[in-house]
Amino acid sequence: MQPKIILASSSPFRKELLARLNLDFECYSPEIDESRLKAENATDYVCRLAKEKAQVISKEHPSAIVIGSDQCALRDGQILGKPGNHTNAMQQLKAAQGKIVMFHTGLCVVQQNTCFSEVDEVLYQVNFRTLSDAQLTHYLKVEQPYQCAGSFKSEGYGSCLFSSMQGDDPSALIGLPLIRLITMLENAGVTVV
Repeated sequence: MQPKIILASSSPFRKELLARLNLDFECYSPEIDESRLKAENATDYVCRLAKEKAQVISKEHPSAIVIGSDQCALRDGQILGKPGNHTNAMQQLKAAQGKIVMFHTGLCVVQQNTCFSEVDEVLYQVNFRTLSDAQLTHYLKVEQPYQCAGSFKSEGYGSCLFSSMQGDDPSALIGLPLIRLITMLENAGVTVV
């Protein structure tokens, strides 16, 4: 019998991705401070948050296998967060026009009572098209990606913003890299296939 699997997230996108693996799992929202530490780079930031999310839930469910994930976007060396509103989203998208944005997704799987812990980062590159303000405004009205790093949802209408995408795992761009996650879960003793 497999241990309980918990996704340490309130994200409907991560929940939908994990459901693709046909595993029984529960979701719990971890309450952590997601502020970036001073001088913390993108890799350290997303890996630390993914681990903290998993550990917070694992303390309450020590026999469960807990999955934590976090993501940020990096453009011109600057970490982009969730815009929160239309004005900030428009600024983010205008600044990304014709540029490369690298998405860093931290992933962690822990099981407290066995001391199992793996943390990794998966990268995904997006090349943005150059669009008019009217096109960007239309996109934002349709998608309203105000709680998404970089102001877009690639799983939806956001693909109209890109000229190309590069990476090993397209699910990483949505926020839960399934290819890497499968290996981590198998290392933790979960039968996925």
